[in-house]
Amino acid sequence: MVVRAGREFLAIPGPTTMPDEVLRAMHRPALDIYSDTMVQMTESLLSDLSRLFITKGHSYIYIANGHGAWEAVLSNVLSRGDKILVLESGRFAINWGNAAAAMGVDVEFLKGDWRRAVRPAEVEARLRLDKEHKIKAILVVQVDTASGAFNDIPAIGQAIKAAGHPALFIVDAVASLGCMPFEMDAWGIDVAMSGSQKGLMAPPGLGFVAANDRARAVHKTADLRTPYWDWTERDGPEHYRKYAGTAPVHLLYALRQALDLLFDEQLENVFRRHRLLAEAVRRAVAVWAEGQVLGFNIAEPGERSDTVTTVVMDSGYDPAALQRYCKEKCGVVLGTGIGDLSGQAFRIAHMGHVNAPMILGPLGVIEVGLNALGIPHGKGGLEAAITWLGESVTA
Repeated sequence: MVVRAGREFLAIPGPTTMPDEVLRAMHRPALDIYSDTMVQMTESLLSDLSRLFITKGHSYIYIANGHGAWEAVLSNVLSRGDKILVLESGRFAINWGNAAAAMGVDVEFLKGDWRRAVRPAEVEARLRLDKEHKIKAILVVQVDTASGAFNDIPAIGQAIKAAGHPALFIVDAVASLGCMPFEMDAWGIDVAMSGSQKGLMAPPGLGFVAANDRARAVHKTADLRTPYWDWTERDGPEHYRKYAGTAPVHLLYALRQALDLLFDEQLENVFRRHRLLAEAVRRAVAVWAEGQVLGFNIAEPGERSDTVTTVVMDSGYDPAALQRYCKEKCGVVLGTGIGDLSGQAFRIAHMGHVNAPMILGPLGVIEVGLNALGIPHGKGGLEAAITWLGESVTA
């Protein structure tokens, strides 16, 4: 017996659910990639991406996922043998650093913890030891979707400044852009990157990079540059160079519609919606944790992200069993534990195209699964989420 019908609901941190308007935007004929319409759409997208990153710098669109955008960043500002410092708070900055190492970069990892965010004081201390300024760039993610950690990017930027270090400050905003505040210029970020499939509510396949003048000056002497990723090539006068060839027309239609939806809602309202829904999830998890089996992966409340919550389970219980129940019996797909948390956690995404019923539904299903599988938990998690929203969203 199952209680599901129709398609599955994705409560995973990407690809996220897309609005119907975005899906419909792609259902049209391809256009002439040399037309004025195509040029105008590209110009509007690049302008609005800079608006989203909040930068006066240049933005670039790549036909790539986030891993491709990682490589775009690295290849444009680094040379073989350059040393970089990667700040650990989970899986994704580490993977980015591993990609850099494979490209011939000297990578140092600042040891962190999958249970906490990056400590800015540790960053400052390490940079003060680099008297010869051998470190050319610092890599960090704003939100790590494996651990659920939320890093204080402005504080890390201030730590770099306090150390008087000239390294480029480079930030991954894949799991935060369009969901949480991100102010590239104000926070002293030199290069930022993101992707289309999370907070931007579009299909996977587009990667975005924004670079300021300081990064573009370093770019001139970077020897990891290759034709596809190269900013100089993409800055050329011919429109087709913006995509290093044929434009991904239908993905661009989708992105155009998604950005329109975000700006129509207004970013402050988008961020507030994410804060409210994230706290609703956290209220539910806090109640379930009273059973001494479930708990937050990130120990400090202020370091938990507004886009994904990673829930750990006691070693006597299998999160995969709960995931199977939710998917097979109720049609809700939860994120699995990955990396160091494989087999120890599940993840609840609350990013992008989400609203109250789209969050309360999965929370209710999780509670059903906990009951059905006899997993000890505090009672009333869903009710705690409902109470929070009822108190916070006034009539």
